Amino acid sequence: MDRQEWNQETVNRSKETLPAASPQEAYEREHLKCAELASRIADLEAANEELSWKLDRIRNNPLWKLSKPLRDLMHWLIRQRDRIRNCGGIRGVFRKLGYKKRERAVMGSYGTESFPDEERAAAERNTVFPRMVKISILVPLWNNQREFQKEMLDSVMNQTYQNWELCLADGSDEEHAYIGEMCKEYAARAQGRIVYRKLDKNLGISGNTNACLELATGEYIGLFDQDDILHPSVLYEYVKAINEQGADYIYCDETTFKSGNINKMLTMHFKPDYAPDNLRANNYICHFSVFARKLLDGNELFRPKFDGSQDHDMILRLTDKAEKIVHVPRLMYYWRHHAGSVASGIDAKPYAIAAAKGAVAEHLKNHGFEHFRITSTRAFETIFRIQYEIKGTPKISIVIANKDHVEDLRRCVTSIREKSTYDNYEIVIVENNSETDEIFDYYGELLDCDYREAGKTRDGCLKKDNITVVTYRGAFNYSAVNNLGVRYATGDYILLLNNDTEVITVNWMEELLMYAQREDVGAVGAKLYYGDRTIQHAGVVIGLGAHRTAGHTHYKQSRQNLGYMGRLCYAQNVSAVTGACLMVKKSLFLEAGGLEETLAVSLNDVDFCLKLRKKGLLNVFTPFAELFHYESVSRGLDDSGEKARRYEQESARFREKWKDMLAAGDPYYNPNFSLDRSDFSLKVNGQEE
Repeated sequence: MDRQEWNQETVNRSKETLPAASPQEAYEREHLKCAELASRIADLEAANEELSWKLDRIRNNPLWKLSKPLRDLMHWLIRQRDRIRNCGGIRGVFRKLGYKKRERAVMGSYGTESFPDEERAAAERNTVFPRMVKISILVPLWNNQREFQKEMLDSVMNQTYQNWELCLADGSDEEHAYIGEMCKEYAARAQGRIVYRKLDKNLGISGNTNACLELATGEYIGLFDQDDILHPSVLYEYVKAINEQGADYIYCDETTFKSGNINKMLTMHFKPDYAPDNLRANNYICHFSVFARKLLDGNELFRPKFDGSQDHDMILRLTDKAEKIVHVPRLMYYWRHHAGSVASGIDAKPYAIAAAKGAVAEHLKNHGFEHFRITSTRAFETIFRIQYEIKGTPKISIVIANKDHVEDLRRCVTSIREKSTYDNYEIVIVENNSETDEIFDYYGELLDCDYREAGKTRDGCLKKDNITVVTYRGAFNYSAVNNLGVRYATGDYILLLNNDTEVITVNWMEELLMYAQREDVGAVGAKLYYGDRTIQHAGVVIGLGAHRTAGHTHYKQSRQNLGYMGRLCYAQNVSAVTGACLMVKKSLFLEAGGLEETLAVSLNDVDFCLKLRKKGLLNVFTPFAELFHYESVSRGLDDSGEKARRYEQESARFREKWKDMLAAGDPYYNPNFSLDRSDFSLKVNGQEE
């Protein structure tokens, strides 16, 4: 028996053979568990050190270096094989090629073709709003290239809304004196709307921008980078949002472009509306931020200690203060991709990583969070995983509806017991009209009794240790079955779980609980996979799908897929999560009235999440709690006959109940995306296919 086996055997004996303990004995058992965990960590660290030593030997071997071209070819071939598999074979590859062609056709309508024609531009120029606010656009200058400088200045001069002010603080060296000359030339043509100041020295991004702010006289402030381009109608759209919605913080969609041609777009970022968890994990708001000057309240705009991520720090601070944050869902900011720009890769400015973590950390502390952890994800160094402190060890009641399917239930329960690191939980199985002997035998195995005999003398509920089996009598109604299970739950938190799931990540309950504990959070959902490791659930979008009710994004994508703009790599706000794995405070579950029993089979989980959203709570999807979900194994697909009719009836009921929310659109899913597809495809010419 090696060291690891001995450690496991010690823990097994401590779990299985020791009787109820005194406080001292309980402490000693916990000490034993901690010692075992420390031993396992030490073993892993030793193994990691040995592997690192072996890898170094291999990498320094001359033959290894000489074989690099062959290895590169082999890895390329493997990647192509995996891509073919992920696309569903050769036919899938051709479908994807068709999608790429479609995407290129769609992209054309978001560049210069989206600029207003003369008639439209004239109409925008002549529009008189009740509030013709002045927007001061701040552009810190430093050694900008001549052509970039010209295009930036032209994009401001060409704005259809005219009440703007361009504030330029120039920290360039003598070799770039042409920047000042160009600014003065444009200022002469701008009728006093361009204010230029040459700085004695370069003060960095934050210092130069703060110097711009000193020149500003506008009621609203806009932040614009020296090498980028604005859409001609962006200020018009922003002032429209200020007048119609009372916006005090506004942002839009953006794209990177190359070769000095905004029609040669690299990455089009169509953003969600304001989503605080998204913003903590990823500065998705970024450009083009315009905000009411009063939000600064006399404080610094950019803080030098966060240079490299000064905009993320500023956005976190100001959105906290804003009363009305408005997202204009149009591609109106063009972010130039060139050597040295952040758009070309984080390696251009490595200090930005530490600055971004620092900005998020300070923001979290200001919100009362302590002992959190911020780490970079595989998507990008400045896309973060945030692990919150779990307060205490509250009890979690895992409610599992079940009819027959003994192997599914056994796999589910066994995975919970064997893989979970959180141990203060109970499992409440709601038995629903099972017929097979095997399932009743399994109930007896779980409860250590003859289930049939014991059930005759109990009122439909049997309990043994942390396992409860309660009987639901009546026709199948998923909502009613789970509501019954919750009534028998004794935990502080409810975790609805399908019987055809299997735990993957050992700390799955902790990952859900850290969000469910927050006062501003309603439901929390996990990342679920089919048996072939493709995605079944990664958050729900309302209005998505043929019935225009709700659908899952990133559906059937590979487990390793980063997701649209890295969305599969960080926790984020969503309209809803699936009831196949959903955690919520028990008090909130009861306060919201539980699952809607008129939605007997479908959409009851989405309906529940929307009830929580209506109460002003956030729903969260986290990719760090992972399970398999062998969906429809137990209930079949709702694709024909009676099942299809029932789904249509429940869909109609759902659409009527939530018609206002559906009409407004999902705030976490950009309206430029098609509702016919789950892969973040764009609408064709703004229309559905």
